[in-house]
Amino acid sequence: FHFAGIRLAPKERLEIPVLFMPAEMKIYKAAVVVLVMRENGENWPYEVTGESNTDLHRNVIVAENGETQGILWIYPINGTPEAPQQKSVVVRCQARQRLEQRVELLLIGVMPGATDLPDAGNSATVDMQESSSTPEVTDGSSATLEFLYELQYQSDEIRYQLESLVGMELVEKEWDTESRIVTLIFNVVFAPSKPMRSEATLVIQCTAGGLWKFPLVFIATEPEVDDVINIEAVGLNKESIVGFKLTSQTR
Repeated sequence: FHFAGIRLAPKERLEIPVLFMPAEMKIYKAAVVVLVMRENGENWPYEVTGESNTDLHRNVIVAENGETQGILWIYPINGTPEAPQQKSVVVRCQARQRLEQRVELLLIGVMPGATDLPDAGNSATVDMQESSSTPEVTDGSSATLEFLYELQYQSDEIRYQLESLVGMELVEKEWDTESRIVTLIFNVVFAPSKPMRSEATLVIQCTAGGLWKFPLVFIATEPEVDDVINIEAVGLNKESIVGFKLTSQTR
């Protein structure tokens, strides 16, 4: 889009509409360029010298006499397509037990380009931190698709509740070049200490472009009965006492 001849009064606000309609799951880049000049065509008497501010020197258009003819702003825009909301993945485990489960997630529409792919040997990352244990793509290509993934929580309270109970690791990924579907296989560990139901979102981003979100529901059911306590009556209207010990896992 190109807009010219927009007249602004002093300290007036200018809103620039930006529309993003991605057709493919890849990285899109653009820039919004804003140039301001005086309405009467005259220059600003301010002269840009070597001692002037570096940012100002870069953003001004200087006339032949050294005066300022215009001011230029450039705003880079990076567009990341996001896939439609995916179905929830339910992870269910009995309280005080430990569940280890493999979860397969399909990323549809991955379009790696020759310039977008990292060098072979790069690995996926967890919470934006590098990891060296992630396998390469299994299509025989020399390039490796890299994915960033992070488990996001709805609140800090849920994060505090789940962070020590849930573990996720990307153990395998396969790329079908014909259908453009990448299958990511995660190993999920869930070890709840008490009955609960909490939700989180697994956010996956491909370095070649695209963002996928998978809702996760963690359900911990009632634990098994610890023991059965039998109390025998010593007689009518008389108290019977049974002692038993309780231990806590925390202070």
